[in-house]
Amino acid sequence: MKLHNTNAMLRDAQEKHYAVPAFNIHNLETFQVVVDTCNEMRSPVIIAATPSTVRYAVNGYLVSLTSAAMEKYYIPMSFHLDHHEDVSEIEMTVAAGCRSVMIDASRLPYEENVDKVKQVVAFAHTCGASVEAELGKLVGQEDDLVVSDADSAYTNPADAARYVEDTGIDSLAVAIGTAHGLYKGTPKLDFDRLEAIRRKVDLPLVLHGACDVPDELVQKAIALGTCKVNVATDLKIPFSAAVREFFKENPEANDPRKYMTPGKEAMKSIVQHKIEVCGSQKRY
Repeated sequence: MKLHNTNAMLRDAQEKHYAVPAFNIHNLETFQVVVDTCNEMRSPVIIAATPSTVRYAVNGYLVSLTSAAMEKYYIPMSFHLDHHEDVSEIEMTVAAGCRSVMIDASRLPYEENVDKVKQVVAFAHTCGASVEAELGKLVGQEDDLVVSDADSAYTNPADAARYVEDTGIDSLAVAIGTAHGLYKGTPKLDFDRLEAIRRKVDLPLVLHGACDVPDELVQKAIALGTCKVNVATDLKIPFSAAVREFFKENPEANDPRKYMTPGKEAMKSIVQHKIEVCGSQKRY
């Protein structure tokens, strides 16, 4: 089955004031937890993969896994490249069947950012793929992408409107005070900035760095127009903790089907909770 882009599901979320969760997966087990749980809760889902995940799993496998899940389940589902910087890798994965990409050129000066994003948009749109890009830089680490406190930058609302016009993207990731990974203190989100961006930009807005952000703040961001919420670190921590605990109790265990199961169960509860926070349950 051919994969879908994210345009229709994000527009539905924008019109109905909820957000589509984008869960970062890393292997078959994490993929299964995400799609099975979303199907049980009737939630649309974006299955996200960073560059290292694509290299680890090989893009053809990830495309095929998503295609198989789409044949099994009838919820809106899309496989999405998350924080990819290499244009050639993006083009290769789109050619393999991926229909949703995030080109991260946020570390570049504005004009270079625009030029790189336009290159991806031109190719992706020819193939029917949707494109997300980021203006502003989130502090923290996502995969191999590291941004220090000194290099972080918030999204300027006026620049956001110009950026959307200049690039032709389908969705915009904004920097309003979130960070990749875990927070050192309580996150402080600039909701006035988000409202200003929403007034100037009609595209679906994306919240990166939502892990470890209090639920009420994520829900306020959704109420102010965020249509896609990325979740990564919050999934890895309980999965790995449950597997470690299993080995403490079963040090001689060697069957992956058994020691992976507690990790899947722990991760499932987080996926369920994030779906509820996004308000995406029972949408289909």
